[in-house]
Parts: sequence; C-alpha cells; structure tokens
Amino acid sequence: MAEQEGSGLQVLLRKLQNSSDRASILAILQVLADLLSVGTDRRIRYMISKGGSEALLQTLVDTARTASPDYDILLPLFRLLTKVGLRDKKFGQKALELEALDVTLILARKNLSHSQNLLHCLWALRVFASSVTTGAMLGINGAMELLFKVIPPYTRKHTRMIRAATEVLAALLKSKSNSRRAVNRGYVTSLLRLHQDWHGHDTANACVLIRRALLLCLKHIAALRSGREAFLAAQGMEILFSTTQNALDDRSLEPVMSVALQVLRQCYPKSPLPLVAASSAYTFPACGNIPSEPPRVPAEEDFEDEGDEEEDKDSDSEDTKEEDDDLETDVNKLSAKPGLDRPEEELAQYEAMCLELFCSFEELEAKPTDAMNSEEVEHATHHHIPAAASLKQQQLNKDQSSWGQEREDTFQTPLLGTAKRGRSTGQPVSKKRPGMNLYQNAQCNGLGVDSSRNEILDILAFLREEAWDVHMTSCPRMMDSFSNSTGSRDTVEVIDRLLQTHPQHVPFHDPHIYLAKARGTRSVTDFQTMAFPDLWGHCPSSSPEPMLERKRGIQRIKIFEDIRRFIQPSDVINKVVFSLDEPWQNTATSCLQFSSKFESGNLRKAIQVREFEYDLLVNTDVNSTQYQQWFNFKISGMRAAVPYRFNIINCEKPNSQFNYGMQPTMYSVKEALLGRPTWKRTGYEICYYKNHYRESTAVTGGASRKCYYTLTFAVTFPHNEDVCYLAYHYPYTYTALMTHLDILGKSINPTKVYFRQEVLCQTLGGNPCPLVTITAMPESASTDHLEQFRQRPYHVLTARVHPGESNASWVMKGTLEFLVSSDPVARLLRENFIFKIIPMLNPDGVINGNHRCSLRGEDLNRQWLTPRPQLQPTIYHAKGLLYYLRSIGHSPVVFCDFHGHSQKKNVFVYGCSIKETLWQAEPAVGTSAVLEDVSYRTLPKILDKVAPAFTMSSCSFLVEKSRASTARVVVWREMGVPRSYTMESSYCGCNQGPYQGLQFGTCNLEEMGAMFCLGLLILELKSVSCSHQLLTRAATLLSAEDEALDHHLQRRSSSSLASDLDDEPPCLEEIDYCPDSHSDPEGSCSELDQQIQEWASHQDEGEEDEEGPGQGRRAAL
Repeated sequence: MAEQEGSGLQVLLRKLQNSSDRASILAILQVLADLLSVGTDRRIRYMISKGGSEALLQTLVDTARTASPDYDILLPLFRLLTKVGLRDKKFGQKALELEALDVTLILARKNLSHSQNLLHCLWALRVFASSVTTGAMLGINGAMELLFKVIPPYTRKHTRMIRAATEVLAALLKSKSNSRRAVNRGYVTSLLRLHQDWHGHDTANACVLIRRALLLCLKHIAALRSGREAFLAAQGMEILFSTTQNALDDRSLEPVMSVALQVLRQCYPKSPLPLVAASSAYTFPACGNIPSEPPRVPAEEDFEDEGDEEEDKDSDSEDTKEEDDDLETDVNKLSAKPGLDRPEEELAQYEAMCLELFCSFEELEAKPTDAMNSEEVEHATHHHIPAAASLKQQQLNKDQSSWGQEREDTFQTPLLGTAKRGRSTGQPVSKKRPGMNLYQNAQCNGLGVDSSRNEILDILAFLREEAWDVHMTSCPRMMDSFSNSTGSRDTVEVIDRLLQTHPQHVPFHDPHIYLAKARGTRSVTDFQTMAFPDLWGHCPSSSPEPMLERKRGIQRIKIFEDIRRFIQPSDVINKVVFSLDEPWQNTATSCLQFSSKFESGNLRKAIQVREFEYDLLVNTDVNSTQYQQWFNFKISGMRAAVPYRFNIINCEKPNSQFNYGMQPTMYSVKEALLGRPTWKRTGYEICYYKNHYRESTAVTGGASRKCYYTLTFAVTFPHNEDVCYLAYHYPYTYTALMTHLDILGKSINPTKVYFRQEVLCQTLGGNPCPLVTITAMPESASTDHLEQFRQRPYHVLTARVHPGESNASWVMKGTLEFLVSSDPVARLLRENFIFKIIPMLNPDGVINGNHRCSLRGEDLNRQWLTPRPQLQPTIYHAKGLLYYLRSIGHSPVVFCDFHGHSQKKNVFVYGCSIKETLWQAEPAVGTSAVLEDVSYRTLPKILDKVAPAFTMSSCSFLVEKSRASTARVVVWREMGVPRSYTMESSYCGCNQGPYQGLQFGTCNLEEMGAMFCLGLLILELKSVSCSHQLLTRAATLLSAEDEALDHHLQRRSSSSLASDLDDEPPCLEEIDYCPDSHSDPEGSCSELDQQIQEWASHQDEGEEDEEGPGQGRRAAL
C-alpha cells in the first residue's frame, strides 16, 4: 500500500513539473494542499523525500518565467512552498540551484503595489532566508533594500504584509555579511526610527509582532562589534531604554520587552571588573608548580563572541546526533584496576591510624580520648547527644564524670520513628512571599525589644564598653605568648560576662573551647579576629523556611537598573568603602561598614552605588583566578527597617538556585544576644543574571573573554546599629569542627563507645586534618570478643573537599552526632562496623574562604589519581589509608564523599556503573559480556525510602572522563569498592517529599547525615551476608520499632518509584542568561503556518486587498 501511495505521489509530482495545462496544474496543487492540510508533518517529510521540494520550486520558476505569470497558480504554489520549505533543511540550497531566489525577488519587486501577491512572495523569501548561506545570497542580490521599501512608518494598512517583511529582514540579518552590510549602509539608524515610530503610535498594541521583528533586526546586527558600536553611536541605548520604561508591567508587550532587553544587554559596553588584579587578594607560597588555570572547563555560554569576521555558516544542514563525549566508553578504563601509586612499604605508616585492630583495650580504656588543656576544661560545658532528627535540640547539665551510665534519655525520638514512609501526601508548604521579614519576633525599632526594654538598653550599653567590641571579638591568638597574655585573659573575661548576662544554649558548642581551638588555626593572612557567629554558636531555626516566591519581572527590573547607571551616571555614587587590595579605602563612616578578614570570610571589595545599594566582589580562591561563588562577610552601621540592596557582580556559574527560591543566610549579633543565635535565610527580590562585566584582556591575552553574573538581593535588617553576617550558605568553619569534635569526644561513654580523634596529616597551611574512628567497644578483652571486634567491616566517609560546600559539613555533623548517640540504630552500627571519618579534607580552603580549591589553586577532588604528599597531603594520606585497609582485607563496604550542589534540589548520590555508562553512551562494544555487581543501587534506593530529603530520580551512576580523578571513581576503580559514592546536598532545598517547597536548614542537613547511617544499617540487614546474630540483635534492640523496620526492609514496589522530577520549577518569566537566547521562536513552522491560515480566513474581509479582487494577478515579468 505504501508503495502505491509513493508511486501515486511521484506521478503527481512528475505531472506537476511537466504539465503546461493550467487546469491540471491547479488541480494537482489543490490535491497536494488537501493532502498536506491534515495529519502530521510526517506527510510533508515524506513528500520531501520523494522530490516534492524540487517539483514545487521548478514549477515556480517555470510559471514565473512565462510571458504573463499566472498568479492563480503562483499564490497557492507559494503557500505550498512555504509549508514544505519550513520542514526541508536543504530547501535554501535547492532554491539556489534552481534559481528560485532570483525569480522570487523579481516577482516581489514587480508587486510592490499589490499587497497580496507581495505577501506570498515574502513568505517564500522568509523560508529561503532560514538558511544563513541562502540569506547571504539574497542580501547580495538586494533583498534588504527591497524590504526597506516595503516597511513604512506606522500605518494601519497592510499590516500583515509589513509583518512578513520585517520578519524576512530579521531572518536575513542572521547572516553576518548582511549585518555588516546593514551597518555600512546606515540601516541601524533607520531601524531605530522605525522602532520609535511604531512604538509611539501603536497605542492599542495591535502591531506587537511588527515591533518585535524590528527589534529582532537590531538584535542580530548587535551580534557584531561594529553593529553594537553603530547602535551606541545612534543613541540606541537611550532610545530603547526610554521607549520601554512605560511598558515594563504590560504583559501584552512581553514579546517586545523580551527582545528589547536582549538588545540592551548585548549593546551595554563590556568592561573589566573593578579590581586591581584578576588573581586572588591572598597568595600562598606553595611548593611545586602552581597550575596557571584551575582545571575548570567553562561552558560555551561563559564566553561571548566579540568579533565580526566569522563567515556565515549553516548549522542545520545535516541532522546530527549529539553524543555525550564525556562518558567513558573504554571498558578497560571502566574495569577495576587494583594497584598502588606508591611503594608498598609506605602503607605501614597507616597502621597507627588503625590502632583499634592491634592495641590492647586495657590500655585504650585507661587513656583519655583527647585531653584538653586546663583552660579548656575550666570553661567547658559538655552536652548530651540530641535526637538527630528532632527539631528541638536539648542541653542537659549532667555531671560529665558519670561515664559509666549509658545515656538512654538522649534520643527522645528514635531515628526509625522519623524516617519517611513514602512520599508526602500533605499540601506543599506555601512559598515565602517577597519581602517577608525573617525575624518575625523582632521589632524593627533599632532596639530589638524582646520582653524588657531595659534589658535591651543594657545590652547596647554593654556592647559599647571597651572590653567588648560589637563589631568583632578581638582574637590575638597568633601571638606566641597568647596563653599568658593580658589580651587572652580579657577576652575570656568578656566571654564570661556575656555568658552570665546572656546564657547561650548551643548543643556541642562552647565559646571558651572555640577560643582555645582558634589559637591553633593558621590562615594565609594571619586573621586576628573571629566572627561572632563562630564564637557564639548557631541553633537551628525553630520553624521551616519556605522557598522564596520569585517576584515576576524582577530580573528585568534589575537589568534595567543596570542600564540606567550607564545612561544616567550622575546618579551613581561609585565610592569604594571596603577593599582587601586597598585597605586605606576602608575608612568611610557615612555608609555600611564591611569586613571579611576572619575564618571562612570572603568579600574582596564593596562599592557604594547609591545610599542603600552596594556592588560587592568576592575573592577568587587563593592562587587562582576563578571560583567566585562563596561569600561570607560582616556588615555594621545599618538602619532598621530600611531595604538595602547588595549586588555580587563577579559570580561565575551561568545558573543558580537563587533563581528558584533559594536565599542567602544571615546572622544577627543582637538577635543572638537576645537568645536567638541562628543563621536564617534572608533576602527578597532575588535574581541571578549575566551582567556586562568580562574577564580582562590582560588575563586572556586577547582571546574570548569569560562572562560574569550578578546575584542581587535586598535585605531589611531587624535592628539599628547591629552587626550582621551574610553568607552564601550556613557557614561551618574548621575551628567549629575542631571544637565540635573535642566536645563530642567528651560527651560519650568511653566504656561503650570507641571514639578516637587523631591527625591524618598536616595541610600545606600547617593545620592538622582530623581523622575520627567510631565503633563500639568490645564486650570484654576476651579472645572471642576481640576477634569479633577486629573482624568488623569498615565504612569510610569524607566531606568538605570543596570549601564552599558547607552543607556537606552539616550533613557530616549529623552523621557524627548520630553515630555516638544512644539510638538503637547507632548502637547496632557501632557493634557491627568501624567508621573511619575524615570530616574536612580541605581545612586550608575552608579557613581562607575558598570556594573550591586548596592553597595551590587546585581542585583537590581532581587529584585522587596521582596525589603527592608535598602538594596534596590530605588526598595522598586519605588514599593511603584506603590502600592500607584494602591490603589488610578491610576494604570499606561503603565509601561516601559528602558534597554540596548549587544547580539541583534535594539530596542524591552519584555512583559508578560500567553497564549504565556504556548503555548511555551506546558504544560499539556491547555490554552483554560485562559482569557487574548491581548492589551499587541498593543504598540509594534505601535512602529514597527512608530519608525525607533524598530522591532517587536525581541519582546518576555514569562514569565521565572528566571525573576520572575524583574520589568516587578512583575508590571504585582502584580500591574495587562497588558502593563508592558522592552524596550531593542542595544549597537550596526540596521539590519533592515531605520537605517539598522548603529550603534546607541545618537541622534538615544533620537529619540527612543520621538517615544516611540508617541506610547503612538497612543495607547490611538486606544483604545475603548479614549474620543471624545481627538480625537477632536488630530484632531485640528494635522491637519497639519492628513495624518501622519491617517497612524499611520491604522490597520497593513499582508504585512507590518516584517519577522524574523537573530540576527547576518554571518561573513566572523566562530567565534569559545570554543575549543569544533561544527564547524567540523566529521562523517556527507553526508561526508561519498560522500566518497562512489567518490570511486564508481573512481573505474575503478586504483588509489588505485594497486593489480589489483580481487586480494585479497578471503583472508582466
């Protein structure tokens, strides 16, 4: 049947080409029109495959070249050509070869006074121009000059024809040669005049599509440097800015405003960042050759084409199948390759890090875990383990000398009782409205009145005393004689007075211990001050924090504000008020005061733009010119209830969760002293967009320059003259970790819990990298019990290899606290496993405010293949420890590296699979012969069932070439660990499950750490190697939670599988990150088809047939 249809169509097409009979031609055209008017594009593509395009084009040429062209044939022929040509990617080339371009141009010139005939010619030209090379040929043959004759100033006549002409012109100007021709002939000024005229007169917005097409012409011209220069010289910025100001909120003008904004952004003059150097303000004399560029591969949208000389090329001439070239398809490289990257004898040094396997427990029990010095003991207040999943944290005041009692009361809510039992069926939490005050209980009167006005005034008076500096706690810890210094005693006395006046209840934190630990923290610039939030501590927010609802049009508003600065520079203050490079600039008093010279701080420069608006620049990573994302800085001198706007103008990533509900975090000192020591989400009118700054040519050597992005947000502070800290995410510093580990080690029962903290190695900056071992003490020192103890398998967990991913540390904090708790799940885990934990792989980066790199400017998670002890000591020794465990038959059951993710929501993992990688890449090598342990999927599936924040749908098990040197891939390949993971936690929050619509707080992240531990237990209980003893022990300890345990041990039903979730929910407006956005559907099939259909439905109304029926149908060629 198909062959008969094919032969019948071919007969019709041959008849059409060879017939000279008018009636036959008209009949065939009618049959073809009827055939293509129904069904899908499949019929048109089938006709193309049978030579339909060539037949129609040949008929056009033959008919047009007759002595008296018959428009009764030409008009339906043009309509068919338009419909078919839009689907034929080689249509332009075919038209060129058959000389249909010249014929159509001649017909158009002859019909300038006949709107219907001209309209059909324009439709054909529009299809021809969809090919850039054909469009360039039309430009050479005078098509643009013809179109400028057709496009008049504003008129209400022939609008359909004028729209078609402007759209043809916009399509022609996609060709760079045509755009250059337009610039040389002064068409930029002509287009601006036309835009002004149509915009000013079209008050009813009846001709929006004509106005949009005129702006598209300017957009394509502005793709050239010479076009942008001509646009600026013709006052184009001022014209477009003024003509669009009254239409910002008019939704009917959305097509016009979108393109106008793109033109303004393209033509905004590019400038380098206002910095003295592209490299970091901090340097570190690292040994070895420092890489000239960090191993980051920028995306294509990170660069902008500045040149004019590129030749016109068609990108759509052939159907091309895009392949993910980053996927590893070499089976040999995907297969496990156990081996050593160092001499085997070097592994002996790691025996000292596994003393639990060799030492006598009589000696260990007699030895303190990690003795504190007398000053720390004097001021320490230890805390019990709180419920990991409970939002209500507790502080108990029991005597810490009662080690012999197991603290059964510390976990009021067992972990199994908090695990999710399926997807949330409740209503999603409503989004936070723009402008909501984050401090609901604080009055914005500058005094922070709580319950007693006098109490607050006393606080303010106290803060003004010489002994306490509200702006920053003095910390002269770097002085050699610190322990005996007067400054030290004064600081301790101040802290004591503050604690007496304003007692703080922060679990696992003590300001005195923090102060003592801070002495040993070494920074590149020798920080002499501490951030108050680190000293005082943080308690999780008592209420959920919903994602911020995006204000419609906020990006557009902010971009127009940037453009206003360019057009009206007199309104801009432009005063530097803070600079790491020029510290003498930091003396301004009539504005906000900024500081970032404290641990994990990052702010390089602050420029006052207007009274309450500041441009901020963050510092690059030490010894690097890249990775501007993390920020953490102090602000003081603010007024209450006044909106302040902050624009961080040198961000690098082309997208951010700040566009999808995420907010920065803020900590108020006055709120903390009032009993609310909390980092809270803050800010409104938030958006993230590409700006006009570009990488300096001095850095690129004249090559394409990297683009930068602006994060802008407004903040209303709760108090006058407060001190507040703003950060990208909840900070978690190295000193806070060391304080936490110290208190944690003293909060456990050493007769039950084996907790040992030691040093993995010293970092390049001279800071000890901690290694923690957690398991249960053996029941006794008998041979059987010691043998059982030493046969326990290992889990190895790491975190914070990327310093800016502070969320990973909060997850790790939850893991550590849970593992030493009295929860029955934790007890089972300790009794059956040994945990080796490196909670911070990059202490130097964390201390110095880096986002991604070490002090050498290297991404340490790209150094696992061949780390060197002198250059990447933490990676070298972490890998050495893993090698050692494998060598003694204790390869970890699970290896997991905790990370943070800035582009996605929820929590998810990346794992490694040979088959999934090969299936995705579709290589020539088959996968049938590949054998693989599929257990790598079990733990993520368990987490998907038990952890509220986790989603399986975002997990991936592909192995990319660019990730070959990451911890996940190296441990999987070289150590032979099938369950080797990277666990990613969103900076933002969840779009699924019980936490849908909520931003993550620290309690959610800590809960995820505890749930990860629960997943490890269930993984073991589900395994075929699980011992009967463990199952019996689980039944005994978890008898009160047997239903919950049964639920988590069930096999996952198909109905419970989570469907794929869109990573980003749609915003109220499209977010355009680059001028060359694909947001304008120029020349889409449906749009041109719709124009033809509209013409057919209105052809009897006489709107455009002013010549009268039949006139102009037989104009001479």
